Amino acid sequence: MSVLGIMASQNYPRTITVDFLVVAGGGGGGSRNQYYGAASGGGGAGGLRSSVTATGGGGSLESAISGVSYGSEFVVTIGAGGAGKNNSVVARGDSGSNSTFSTITSTGGGGGGASITNSLKNGLSGGSGGGGGAAEAGAGGAGTSNQGYSGGTSTTDGSYSGGGGGGAGAVGGNGPGAGGAGVYVEITGTSVPYAGGGGSINYVSNIPMAGGVGGGGSGGNLQGVSGTANTGGGGGGYRSDNLTSYSGNGGSGVVILRYGSGTINIGAGLTGTTSTDGAFKVTTITAGTGNVSWS
Repeated sequence: MSVLGIMASQNYPRTITVDFLVVAGGGGGGSRNQYYGAASGGGGAGGLRSSVTATGGGGSLESAISGVSYGSEFVVTIGAGGAGKNNSVVARGDSGSNSTFSTITSTGGGGGGASITNSLKNGLSGGSGGGGGAAEAGAGGAGTSNQGYSGGTSTTDGSYSGGGGGGAGAVGGNGPGAGGAGVYVEITGTSVPYAGGGGSINYVSNIPMAGGVGGGGSGGNLQGVSGTANTGGGGGGYRSDNLTSYSGNGGSGVVILRYGSGTINIGAGLTGTTSTDGAFKVTTITAGTGNVSWS
């Protein structure tokens, strides 16, 4: 090959294909009004979009991002979990924040409904919807197509129990509602569940309902359990009228990238690590906002 041919081959743009898992922050559980004997709703899981194994909401698997040129920068944002609430306010839980990689955005999970008789009883929509609060029948929030499922409705059977938050793999349970299940994704080489919804609790029997597999927090008496960090799990609801009681916070999201060649450059503002799984490299980004590129 001529010198010009060698130079041309060396300067020819190299590209790679990147598989991804993008999970948004989960929603927080709602608060309980101390004047109503009822439980609050669990938070919905963060939306989940994946090009490996399974994606959220029962949708078709996403396509990997191909033709990624060396040196090109892509924005990554890790969504925070939404805050739970306590008895000092009557409010729905805060929704989680979105997570992004390049053009892929996963929507934050919806906050759980409060135990009140006005519109605050309804869970918020999100990647997966929050569960309804239970002073009277509160509706679960809607999920986002191809990201997650809706939250459960609170009970009308006299147990005054909140609905569970929706998960990436299943609807949240109706009161007394467990959190909807997340989905298992094998992007790291091991099958791991993500994006489970937060559970509520049976107000009368004081039996807590489990959070959905994939980091969802369970319901509780004095306090709901928070979703697990970097899973997008929803926070659990609660039942106590103690003014220091509170619902669980949503778990933060995560972005995981899998690729066959090149070296990733993780920019300032991001926290991440890279490992090897056979022929693939896998980078897990757990916090922050910034750029990534490959060289």
